[in-house]
Amino acid sequence: VQLQASGGGSVQAGGSLRLSCAFSGGAFSSYALGWFRQAPGKKREFVATISWGGGSTTYRDSVKGRFTISRDNAKNTLYLQMNNLGPEDTAVYYCAARRGTTMATTDYGMDYWGKGTQVTVSS
Repeated sequence: VQLQASGGGSVQAGGSLRLSCAFSGGAFSSYALGWFRQAPGKKREFVATISWGGGSTTYRDSVKGRFTISRDNAKNTLYLQMNNLGPEDTAVYYCAARRGTTMATTDYGMDYWGKGTQVTVSS
């Protein structure tokens, strides 16, 4: 399985970005998926996760109401729509996949990782 995140960039506070993650090498709809992020000097942290069918989602509290995770099983692509961004959202964002139907909110719960995409939010 291979994952490739894209869509990062630099925005001002209050702006929006949409991250994408292209999935290949496996049966996309058989995996739960997630987004994690790592800010400079900090540990990687969970952002959002979505079930294999897209019917269930979970978010970290600080992004609830601002971020939306979604997936297109026909396009083998995961998305993260990020609105009302703030400097605290600055980080490298990673997409990850977990075999099976249950979601995970921890690093060790994910089986495959993509390379990250940088998001920088200026105040």
